[in-house]
Amino acid sequence: MQARAEFTVEPFVDGHPGPHVMAAVDAVRAAGFEPDIGPFGTVIEGEAAAVTEATSAMIAAARWAGAERVTLQIDFIS
Repeated sequence: MQARAEFTVEPFVDGHPGPHVMAAVDAVRAAGFEPDIGPFGTVIEGEAAAVTEATSAMIAAARWAGAERVTLQIDFIS
């Protein structure tokens, strides 16, 4: 099964991602994903177990780097 996760990390200032945003992006990259960073969210796609594991690491990294909110949506694709 495949999955697509889209997340935002706040606070977010367009063009000036803070350390909490970069920590989130770095966490999914460390998990082997190359995130598609867009103006309204960041997306990763892949095997469902790997995506859920990467998003768990992303949430922890963002939290410890000062995030005030992480919004996450995961779509599972069979």
